[in-house]
Parts: sequence; C-alpha cells; structure tokens
Amino acid sequence: MATIRDVAELAKVSTATVSRVINSNGYVNDGTKKRVKEAIEQLNYLPNDVARSLFKGQSKMIALFVPDITNPFFPELARAIEDVTNRHDYTFVLCNTDNDIDKQMDYLNALQQKSADGFIIVSSSLREEDLQHIQVPIVALDRIISPDISSVTVNNRSGSVQAVQYLKSIGCTRIAHIAGPEHVDNAALRLRGYLDEVKHEDWFNSDYVVSGAYNFDVAREAAIKLLTNYPEINGIFAGNDLMGAGVLNAAASVGKKVPDDLAVAGFDGIAIGGTLTPTLTTMAQPIYDIGAKAAEILMTQIQSAEYGVAAEELTVRLIERQSTLKGGV
Repeated sequence: MATIRDVAELAKVSTATVSRVINSNGYVNDGTKKRVKEAIEQLNYLPNDVARSLFKGQSKMIALFVPDITNPFFPELARAIEDVTNRHDYTFVLCNTDNDIDKQMDYLNALQQKSADGFIIVSSSLREEDLQHIQVPIVALDRIISPDISSVTVNNRSGSVQAVQYLKSIGCTRIAHIAGPEHVDNAALRLRGYLDEVKHEDWFNSDYVVSGAYNFDVAREAAIKLLTNYPEINGIFAGNDLMGAGVLNAAASVGKKVPDDLAVAGFDGIAIGGTLTPTLTTMAQPIYDIGAKAAEILMTQIQSAEYGVAAEELTVRLIERQSTLKGGV
C-alpha cells in the first residue's frame, strides 16, 4: 500500500508539500500541485475521504438525518433515498439524531470534514442560522426548516381534515386527537387539521386533545386516560401510525372493542399498520415517493452549479382497514 512518503518521492517534493496539497492548507504552486495529484493517482494513494474527494471532485457521499430510527416511518423513507443515491453511485450515510441540536451539529461538522456532497435532513430543532455555514445543498424532509431551503412534505393539514371527516362519515360523534410533539411542524399541522373540522362542534372538548409524542408507549398511556375519563369518545384520530398502534393497545386494555365501540385512524401509512390486529386505517403518505423525490432534488442540486429552491408537497390518501370498518376488510 502506498504511503505519503511514496507520493513525495514520486512527485519529487517533501511529505509536507503532499500534505498541504491533500488538505488545501498553505500555498503550493500549480505545477507542484499537478505533480502531487498525478503521483497520488498513479499510486492510488487515498489516505482519507478528503483526498478521495480532491481528485474525484466530489466525495460521492450524502447523509440523511432522522430523529428516531426506531419509528418505522424513517427506515421506509431511508430505503427510497438509498435506492436513488445508489443509482447515482453515491454512498449513503444514515444519522440518528434524537432531534438533539448538539448531536446534529456534531454530525454536520464531522461530515463536512469528510466532504459530504449534500444532506437530507428531518429535524424540528435545526434552524436556518444553524445551517448557514454549510456549503453544500440541503433538502429538508417531512418538515420545513426554512423557505430558503428545499423541502419535500405532504398536505398534513388538509389530510387531517379528511381523516376527521371520514370518522364523522362512519358515525363517530365524539372524536379525540392524539397529537404529536407540539414543536414538530407536521404534528402542529395535523392538530390544526383536526381542529378545523371539530372546533365548531357542540360536543368539542379541548380535553379531547392529548399528546402522544409520536411514541407508542406515551400514546398508549394517554389514550387509556382519555378513554377512561371520557368514555363517550367513539373515534380517535392519531397523529401518526405508531401512536395509532398505541391507541389500539389502549382500547383493548380498557375493554373498548375496535371498531364497534371505537374507530381509530392514524397518519403515515407505514407497513406495520397493515399487520396490526385490527389493521389500522390511515392517511397514507407516499413514503417511498417522498424519499425518492428528496434524493432526486439533492442529486440535481449537487450536480448543478446554480439551482433554485424546490418546495414539493405530495398528497396523502385514505386507506380504510379494520380499525374503522365494521365487519373488517
């Protein structure tokens, strides 16, 4: 395996000069720089990702930031992004951030040092000012970071309106909402959609809205309390399918039969919803299409010296399953 000393000998320069060329640190005249690059190519000397990107022009690496890889929505999303980036011969790196700002900044700084060519970011804590030092394209996914950063989202608010209208249409007269974290944009939009449809109803009670934190266990406990305190509730719209699964579990715990006593609808369309007992009705996002669209936007922006901001909003669709259909499907 070639060493930096081998490169220096072939290029007839010092190892310090080779280091300066590789790291773009300090002045090296163009002729010397050319000899060093040719020596590195000839010896196939690639000490790190920075060197590789120096000669290929790009690192051919992009990163996806997700807040919680245990949420089945994100692996499904990641698969689409990986498929697209692989077709473009890019390496794909998945970063689980816990939506922690310090963790996200550490990832960003480390990946910049490795010359990552772009980022796809799902985040509710990163702000536009946190990203001003990033010199490569960024696409925000599932949530909008800034109007100046490209994004791919879905019609969260109108999709939630549709979900509640559907619950009404099948006979639900007291509909509650298990909401996601209030600081998460899509959770706030889904809550607004619910409120758009119920806030003027005579039966509406603000206590019908409880937080499930986009978490199965939290949603389960919240739903148990909700159904215990307000037994008249006969419909629940959960802000995501993971919480919807928690609601189904809670209903069984308090003796509510789904869908005879309680109809349940979620939001996302993750694969697990079709494996639950009963299967979960949901407002399904086109998860694969969302990830693929984000990756294609990023590839275009990486390959184009000048690019505009893209803002794509895809449409959710209702999938009716056993949790709302008496007799089941």
